[in-house]
Amino acid sequence: MSTVTPEATPVENPPAADALLVVRDLVKHFPIRGGLLRKVVGAVRAVDGVSFDLKTGETLGLVGETGCGKSTTARLVLRLIEPTSGSVIFDGVNVLSAKGESLRSLRRSMQIVFQDPFASLNPRMTVGSIVAEPLIVHRRAEGEGGGLNRKARKDRVGELLSLVGLNPEHYNRYPHEFSGGQRQRIGIARAIALNPRLLLLDEPVSALDVSIQAQVLNLLEDLQDRLGLTYLFIAHDLSVVRHISDRVAVMYLGQIVEVASSEELYRRPKHPYTSALLSAIPLPDPSKERLRQRVILRGDVPNPANPPTGCPFHPRCPKAQAICSEVMPPLEPHGPGHVAACHFPND
Repeated sequence: MSTVTPEATPVENPPAADALLVVRDLVKHFPIRGGLLRKVVGAVRAVDGVSFDLKTGETLGLVGETGCGKSTTARLVLRLIEPTSGSVIFDGVNVLSAKGESLRSLRRSMQIVFQDPFASLNPRMTVGSIVAEPLIVHRRAEGEGGGLNRKARKDRVGELLSLVGLNPEHYNRYPHEFSGGQRQRIGIARAIALNPRLLLLDEPVSALDVSIQAQVLNLLEDLQDRLGLTYLFIAHDLSVVRHISDRVAVMYLGQIVEVASSEELYRRPKHPYTSALLSAIPLPDPSKERLRQRVILRGDVPNPANPPTGCPFHPRCPKAQAICSEVMPPLEPHGPGHVAACHFPND
């Protein structure tokens, strides 16, 4: 499938003045092939028109059910997979048209931490080699010589391990010798090795125990303050997102249906889907939990290869009316910095 560059897809909404990352109308359709000749007979609409801005130094949480397109969006931003159409602008640079050294330079500034800390680390490589690999691949030059020498790389790796709370003496150990939380710290050390400006965190704590989740989240917040990082934090656990995010974008079936500041979204959700997600968060106070009204969604998430007409949420929405199945609701403002795509938003 062809890729449309930002020149062919103009940015309609003006980005924020301090936006580091600007994503507009990002689309990724995976072709479905069938028959003897393997012809294209349809497409899975994994990401279907996603737009958002990410300001320098902030954390934007991207939440939604499994399969809604969160991780695909992250990979599209990094161009690990090519989009069907749309635009991605990082610090004024067109990511989708970058090639060669220009693309390598962009990737030094944008790194990713994957969900599974064991699958993302090569079991045949030592921790020192894993963390040093970006330094070798991208040839981080210090003075002449085109890259760090072996001693300088080892010193840098030791510094990075200390920064994420690991012992530099574990340089020659292998990933299987560490716990899940320690392995995720190794992945974070590798991600910050090139001094990036943007980290895409793809559910970085979902595979960890709750106590370890808190430690890793505190580490991420500390690194953000010390290194001036900007985060796109992907998760399906809204309590985790509330802890770390400045703003939250809610995705459903490949589309963003609501964006607001973290405090505003949790206090006054406008989209019925957001309300349903928030009602599923257990409350620690049993008396409040008993009094709370749960929002129970009927049915299952529609097939992204055959999405419903109109609003994608209408088959499961308790407030749906005739117009919802006919007209796609646009993202409309509901206060400063708060937008939602719903014909009948919550009061």
